[in-house]
This record gives sequence, structure tokens and C-alpha cells, in this order.
Amino acid sequence: MNRPEVRNAFNDEVIAELTQAFVDLAERDDVRAIVLAAEGPAFCAGADLNWMRRMADYTRAENLADAGKLAEMLRVIYACPKPTVARVQGDVFAGGMGLVAACDMAVSVDTATYCLSEVKLGLIPATISPYVIRAMGTRAAHRYFLTAERFSAAEALRIGFVHEVVAADALDAKVDELLKALVSASPNAVRACKALVQDVANREIDAALIERTVEGIADIRASAEGKEGVQAFLQKRKPSWL
Repeated sequence: MNRPEVRNAFNDEVIAELTQAFVDLAERDDVRAIVLAAEGPAFCAGADLNWMRRMADYTRAENLADAGKLAEMLRVIYACPKPTVARVQGDVFAGGMGLVAACDMAVSVDTATYCLSEVKLGLIPATISPYVIRAMGTRAAHRYFLTAERFSAAEALRIGFVHEVVAADALDAKVDELLKALVSASPNAVRACKALVQDVANREIDAALIERTVEGIADIRASAEGKEGVQAFLQKRKPSWL
């Protein structure tokens, strides 16, 4: 994101561009991981003010259509078959929280501030809530959705919203560390693992889920990369994807 003059706030155009970018990258065989980054002092301040002014006069039908595009962007990021990393170099407010939460991993600078500010405007973080609640947990969401308090990167780490907090000069090194781990693994297994987490999370451990996991390991063992990975391990050599 490169709109530092508006703190990388998004509008309908940015939403469309981000959605298309993730759709396109998801289909490329040469892409092994995607980093969502931003320029300037803020990672994302949520909705652009000019866009909000237009929305103030929207009918309910227009609001439904508009919110649907934001929801689709978040869904596309969350469901992207490639692993995604949020590189958080600055403050994250409102809808920006959804962007971070929709990514698989998040690395934050220690100076970043986080805030779910919607209730101060008489709104609710509805569209981003499925992703933010999964990222920070229900208990933390009860507090920060309702109070709109600003909280630190250290608190974001404590509640699990981000995975790493580092000094600004160490941000790229930490992101690179994650990327090296991602590209050293089987591309097919990484894709399957991402789907596995999303499928299993918060589901009841019943016969249907157990059957699904049994089928999952059987299928991956029988796959070309599964066979190659095991053979490479047994033969003490590098697998073909390295």
C-alpha cells in the first residue's frame, strides 16, 4: 500500500486493487508467499475520509453493496492459497485491523499502535470481525471492540494478534526469516496446511472431523510432493522443490 499521505486508508478503488492483486498472485506458480506491506508512518488507518463522506449519504442497498466489496477483499486475502505475511511498519486502525488479521502471519514494529475505533463513530467493526476475533480471541475482542482503546504492539503480541514485535531496523530481517521458512517447505504441503487450519479451527472434534483429517494425511502421503519429501528425508538429500 502506497498512500502515505492518507495513512494508507482504503477506499473503493484500493479495495478493488488489493482484491485483484491477491487473486492474481494466488494463481501464479512462481509465487511462494505474499507480503502485505505499506509505505509511510501508518500501515493502514482504515477507511479513507473522502470515501466515508460519500458513504454518509448512501442508502441501505448502497451500503450493502459497498460493504460486500470490503468483505470480499478480506475473504480473498484470508482464503488465498499462498501463505501471507503482514509487515506492519506503523499504526493500524479500524479496517486496517482486518487486513492484518486476514493474513496468516503478522510482524510488527514495536512502536505501532492498534485500535478498533468504530464505536467512537457510532459504528461497529462488523465486516472485519470474523478475522479479527479469530486473530485476537473472543475475550480480547470483548474489550477492544467495546472500548475503542488504543493498544501497543506489545499488547497485540500478548493477545496473539501479531506473532512478532521487533525494532524498526529489524523488521525486514524478521519478515525474511519467515519467508525463508515458508519457501523451504513443500508448496503443496504449505497450501494444504493453511486449508487444514481454517477447516479444523473451532470445529467440534467428532467422527466427521476425524475422518476428514484421516483423509487429509492419506491424500498428502499419496501426492507427488508427499512422496518426494519422505524419500528425500530417508535418502538424506534435498527435496526437489528446493
